[in-house]
Amino acid sequence: MTPTTKRLLEEVGTDFESFDDADAAVARITDLYDTAAHLLRKAFATRDTRHLAQGVYPYLAFVQESGLPADMPRPPFDIVLESGFYGTTLTHPALFREYWREQIDILLRHYRQPVLVGRSRRPIPLSYVMEDAVTSLTEADMAWLQQHFALPDLWMTDDSIANCEQVPRPGTPRPLALFTAERTDYSLARLHHYTGTAPGHFQRFILLTNYQRYVDAFREYGHAQVDKGDEYDAFVEPGSTIHRRGASPRPQGSAGSLPQMPAYHLCRPDGDGITLVNIGVGPANAKTITDHLAVLRPHCWLMVGHCAGLRRTQRLGDYVLAHGYLRDDNVLDEDLPPWVPVPPIAEVQTALQEVAERVTGLHDAELKTRLRTGTVMTTDNRNWELRLEALFTRINMTRAIAVDMESATIAANGFRFRVPYGTLLCVSDKPLHGEVKLRGMANAFYRERVRQHLIVGIETMRQLRAQGVGRLHSRKLRGFYEPAFR
Repeated sequence: MTPTTKRLLEEVGTDFESFDDADAAVARITDLYDTAAHLLRKAFATRDTRHLAQGVYPYLAFVQESGLPADMPRPPFDIVLESGFYGTTLTHPALFREYWREQIDILLRHYRQPVLVGRSRRPIPLSYVMEDAVTSLTEADMAWLQQHFALPDLWMTDDSIANCEQVPRPGTPRPLALFTAERTDYSLARLHHYTGTAPGHFQRFILLTNYQRYVDAFREYGHAQVDKGDEYDAFVEPGSTIHRRGASPRPQGSAGSLPQMPAYHLCRPDGDGITLVNIGVGPANAKTITDHLAVLRPHCWLMVGHCAGLRRTQRLGDYVLAHGYLRDDNVLDEDLPPWVPVPPIAEVQTALQEVAERVTGLHDAELKTRLRTGTVMTTDNRNWELRLEALFTRINMTRAIAVDMESATIAANGFRFRVPYGTLLCVSDKPLHGEVKLRGMANAFYRERVRQHLIVGIETMRQLRAQGVGRLHSRKLRGFYEPAFR
């Protein structure tokens, strides 16, 4: 071990142990976190603060001091691009244990170098390990808590790694993962708040929609799949109400009124089921939810919602498969400037088209009349139709075929956070051609499309899972300086 490595280990943490087995490394991480979390809860309950210095996040380090192996494969992730010291803080092993094991195991096999696990020097904020217990504190309690315990530190909670803002500096640790423990904990708390379900219920394939009818259809489908007793073992709704085969729905919390963006989970034992989130209308919601979903490292997220068709030949209920995005949403401009291209993910595009063909029963030219591929314009102005004169040239010049308020935001945040993404929309109105969205136009043909559209999204996720999730994590999502973990 070089003097630089020894110095960096002392700077980032203590009590490091070396591991050449992923399971053993994860067990050590889990033990360190669970011990720290228990210590903090006990200290809060007993007002005994003598051992708070041990209430810190675990730290995972990987040191590549020699040159890179000449025979090492070149996958899209799980590689360090040059020699150096890499590390990250970690949190909530109950959620991330399998993810860590997978990522650590590949590193060990690629480099034949051990990983190091120890205690970091970053304290765990009390509210992240016992959120429910700190919701009814008095003013005096809060003053005492702030005096003795660490609270969330926004100076250490940002997206500088994901936003490619961390320039490598000699003699400093380089990131091993996109998110620090504090950034992850911040989003886990927000996910529960916005969706009404605990983070542990979220599955690794995520559908995002902007229309309640998709929720209704998903609930009906999810309950039927669980009762069928095939690959799915539970359906979870806001309030953590759980439906299992042969049992009445079992609430684990108070649902009350629906949260801002309610989530519904069709769960598999391995976590590779499907989560549907009704994000409502607008790019602000789309950014908010994907900012937080990203820390769960999903395999894919898809937008399945409604849009305005811009071509005369489109009909209500037709599909739009986005292969490009006109970003007029503005909410991500500082994190991912509009000049950054957002490319289509070939594996997702192919799966969506193949599944749409199979589900609709349409082929070749007939399919093309009902499914258009092209550019989707995403706007932050719900009444964009009132500015048609100002937007006319932009829409026409970009050859956009549809307008919505979420798709480009979701795709851009997928690109930003290295989460594979895709968009399949359903035409609900054609304002440029006199077919504005009126209640009476929701005809039977259009209503039928909602369920069919949802089934296309669900079956696309199943096909992507069957093909192997490793194929999804495309190199086009990663730059020339990237953390090893996907």
